[in-house]
Amino acid sequence: MSGKYFAPTGGHPGQDQLLTDRAVFTDAYAVIPKGTMRDIVTSFLPFWDKTRLWVIARPLSGFAETFSQYIMEVSPGGGSDHPETDARAEAVLFVVEGQATLTVNGETHVLESGGYAFLPPGIAWTLHNQSDDMLRFHWIRKAYEAVPGLDLPDVVIANENEIAPTVMPDTDGKWATTRFVDPTDLRHDMHVTVVTFEPGAVIPFLETHVMEHGLYVLEGKAVYRLNQDWVEVEAGDYMWLRAFCPQACYAGGPGKFRYLLYKDVNRHMGLPVASGSNTQAFPQKVAAE
Repeated sequence: MSGKYFAPTGGHPGQDQLLTDRAVFTDAYAVIPKGTMRDIVTSFLPFWDKTRLWVIARPLSGFAETFSQYIMEVSPGGGSDHPETDARAEAVLFVVEGQATLTVNGETHVLESGGYAFLPPGIAWTLHNQSDDMLRFHWIRKAYEAVPGLDLPDVVIANENEIAPTVMPDTDGKWATTRFVDPTDLRHDMHVTVVTFEPGAVIPFLETHVMEHGLYVLEGKAVYRLNQDWVEVEAGDYMWLRAFCPQACYAGGPGKFRYLLYKDVNRHMGLPVASGSNTQAFPQKVAAE
């Protein structure tokens, strides 16, 4: 079961505060601390009423190349009847505070704290805050990579508090992942999960792999190894990791360290096409000379 997720509330620091902070932006990774998520860095979107957002990842050469991620803040009575303007975009929604009324293909679902929704591209959906409290949720978007012969993924509505985490082997239950979709379902080209470390748990080797990562710390604190650096992170911080960026961590305690994790999966690596080259498929058989 989760504790209380961290969500930004905006505001501004006083004039007496030092501007020293933990923000880092490099070619291999970035750290966006919770203290940077202030009123002055919010954005707005077309067709969303009483809503602002923090953009914490966006497609950018050398940065988040496969996805975008927002922290949405919807006031009571706010929301959208036309939330997505790109028909290619699939989405994951994850509620960290409040209550979202989500309508998908004519069916209405109420998502509370821990609520998750996967929305395939081209699907009709709306989202509103019909409660008296502020709604805050993560919205992760990716241009879906279709594969001939594979259908689109189904809509998924879930809550992480109702899913048993999958324990990593040989960790005595100290490292676990809450999965919302079957990892063997190759219709999905991205996974969004919740990763949990018990106090003192570690990633005991430098993971180095092709998957791009976005990590939003929901609870707790840790020391994270990113490329050649050790950085301290806590609830409310966000980390972006480029493909192949070495990564590991120590969970600091006293409580659990938990984060919302994005990664791109299950697709061939895109290959560049040289100018003027023949882009036709290579024949299955080559005639003998």
